[in-house]
Amino acid sequence: MDQESVSATLTVAAPAATVFAVLADPAAHSTIDGTGWVREPVDRAPLTEVGQIFRMAMYHVDHPDGDYQVANQVEVLDPPRTISWLTGQEKEDGRLEFGGWFWRYDLTPLGASGTEVTLTYDWSAVPQSIREYLHFPPFGPEHLTRSLHHLAGLAAPAPRA
Repeated sequence: MDQESVSATLTVAAPAATVFAVLADPAAHSTIDGTGWVREPVDRAPLTEVGQIFRMAMYHVDHPDGDYQVANQVEVLDPPRTISWLTGQEKEDGRLEFGGWFWRYDLTPLGASGTEVTLTYDWSAVPQSIREYLHFPPFGPEHLTRSLHHLAGLAAPAPRA
């Protein structure tokens, strides 16, 4: 595959600030993801600054340990328009090592109650040594669209009784 990123776009029936707040809450990430790989946040603090590290508990049947943990580093934080993070791991000596892929959400306000959200997964900086044992992207293109629908469900106003 020559392409080294995939994107999907969806209009969410919620203001950009509300959508951004959901994305900045690590506790929402397992619901947004929807693969079952992202489990729960290890670091529960909301994402508030570039450089912030937040760890997530993960599970994947093909991972040597099954259960594992990733360390994400916020790369872009421009509320309520953009949020992005690199994904990596913490080595035994406490050093963080990133694999070269990132997640990015770009939000375009569409009035008071709508937001166009574009989700991008980019693996263009993944070194060949990692590409030898990991397939990119590790999911089909429909995964991004499903994730955006999950995000929309979390950000949508609660129905009135």
